Amino acid sequence: MSIVARQYHCEHMLHSRLFVFDIETIPDIIAARRLLSDYESDDIEIEQKIIQYHLDITGGKNAFLRQPFHQVVCISFLEAEIKYDGEYEFYKIKQLRSGGNIKSNEADLIRGFFDYLSSPIARLVTFNGRTFDIPVLKYRAMIHGVQAAWLHRSGDKWNSYNSRYSANWHCDLVEVLSDFGISARIKMNEVCAALNIPGKLDTDGSMVRDMYYSGRLQEIRDYCELDVLSTYFVYIRYMHHVGLLKDYQPHVQDIVDFLNTEERVNFQNFLEEMGKLGYDTEASHKKS
Repeated sequence: MSIVARQYHCEHMLHSRLFVFDIETIPDIIAARRLLSDYESDDIEIEQKIIQYHLDITGGKNAFLRQPFHQVVCISFLEAEIKYDGEYEFYKIKQLRSGGNIKSNEADLIRGFFDYLSSPIARLVTFNGRTFDIPVLKYRAMIHGVQAAWLHRSGDKWNSYNSRYSANWHCDLVEVLSDFGISARIKMNEVCAALNIPGKLDTDGSMVRDMYYSGRLQEIRDYCELDVLSTYFVYIRYMHHVGLLKDYQPHVQDIVDFLNTEERVNFQNFLEEMGKLGYDTEASHKKS
């Protein structure tokens, strides 16, 4: 085993579970009202004004709201067990779902997220999570009075959730795939297309706001879960490339087996997309 692989492997031995997650948000109208000191305009007008505010402060370049002005409406995650075999790792999917239920308010979602991850320590995997998801969740936790000591106190100066280059604690795929900004930061659908992985199907993040106000909360959860699954798919490709997974195919089969055990429309849609891309989508027990 190389020195780099040995060091990387030893650091990873801290973690027994993998936690891949994604969030969906809508504009926080209440916070926007306070920022703009506008208590007369209706919600639609406030949303338009906060977008214009962000355009103004970026010289017309970016209308995307800064992290404090996002209200979380969905947190979806994939949890897998991490097993070790010498210098290699193997992941076994345990669950893929969304936190709470369609009636859960934001405070419940935030509290559930931080409480669930408090023990045992998990390795976090995201796609742009260090720039967006984690900062948003931190702001929302402070708004709702939710403590998250584990996020800030685990590890040490160089190996922790808050260390940018510590991918064994939080692997943000946007960061590691771009060598932390040396090359272009790619989008999810771009890397999925390049790696022959199912990416965005019928929904994207720009549609979440209208879906939320139309009461289509289950659709948001279904969409977010598939984003998480695509993220995990990219992650196992990456971990095989860096030499931490001995074989990529068993992890693909594990995805197929898991999706085949759940009779859910979004899971079946993902399997169908895998089939179109040339993957064998038959469960392993049917092959024997």
